Amino acid sequence: MKYYIIAGEASGDLHGANLMKAIQKHDPDAIFRVWGGDLMESAGGILVKHYRDLAFMGFLEVVLNLRTIFKNINFCKKDIENFQPNVLILIDYPGFNMRIAKWAKKKNIQVHYYISPQIWAWKEGRIKSIKRDVDAMYVILPFEKDFYEKKHNFKVNFVGHPLLDAINQLPPVDEDFFRKKNKLNQKPIIALLPGSRKQEIKKMLEIMLSVTADFKDYQFVIAGAPGQERSFYDQFLTKTNIRLVQNQTYQLLEIATAALVTSGTATLETALFKVPQVVCYKGGRISYEIAKRVINLKYISLVNLILDKPAVTELIQSDLNTKNLKKELNSILTPEIREKIFLDYYDLEQKLGGIGASENTAKLIISTVN
Repeated sequence: MKYYIIAGEASGDLHGANLMKAIQKHDPDAIFRVWGGDLMESAGGILVKHYRDLAFMGFLEVVLNLRTIFKNINFCKKDIENFQPNVLILIDYPGFNMRIAKWAKKKNIQVHYYISPQIWAWKEGRIKSIKRDVDAMYVILPFEKDFYEKKHNFKVNFVGHPLLDAINQLPPVDEDFFRKKNKLNQKPIIALLPGSRKQEIKKMLEIMLSVTADFKDYQFVIAGAPGQERSFYDQFLTKTNIRLVQNQTYQLLEIATAALVTSGTATLETALFKVPQVVCYKGGRISYEIAKRVINLKYISLVNLILDKPAVTELIQSDLNTKNLKKELNSILTPEIREKIFLDYYDLEQKLGGIGASENTAKLIISTVN
């Protein structure tokens, strides 16, 4: 069969690639045309657009780039029509994908949505569009099934979280080799996960790196984002205890002692590697003020949302400053706090279910389309 898959971010590229591999097990003749990244291309997809050309962060940046966004949407529609897929698979990225879903439904193209838009956080009114335009929805967070089925009477499939698959597939890390290869010394590592977009990375690293002088017994290692050139990070490598590794975030987390993490999927990844973390977020003033008024959530990290309690500390906007970051980092380096976090991480993993999200989703998609 012919599959057209759209992912607009690095995490979507990872989960899309694993889904493609699972589909190929049951459909060896599968043909993929994809919007995603290097991983989806490596998995056998014909790459139409790279996610680094699609990512616009914050309300203001989206408004300023509306012309480019709508140009991409129109191009995508024409490309889908020319390809004539058996099924369209959308991965998160709702601002773009929901518009494509509406168009595709009118063209009688089957629309399957893997990794639901976070309508439980904001824009709950999108449920009307989802009911109208999506043939099958595959959710990865346990509370999403009740949200859709009990609150909105829309049947969905809870398939488990694909991060469990991604982590389970990793070979063990040879720590000595990893340190030598990346020119790291033997000091314990504090991992810095500042995000994936240049605008976001600059903002977050400025504050994350402000505490390095207070932790001389540790080395701070930046997880370079896929798609960003190493030269972009040179401006941040100004001290002897700051290093960079690229395209090795999971290997870094496997040996890290603690982490400072920008809010997003990375908070859950860090938790699944059992690394105590401080969650950081600081957006543009206008974007933050808008978000504060439209998003109705107790927490911003997936860890706390899934557990429904403040298992990890969140420093948001004005609270994210050098003084608070130093205090919270000191806290997660103490044995008693670390033990508490580890217990919460165990509960988190139980709630997410076992491995197999990619396989479960692939089987459901193939059986439904057939």
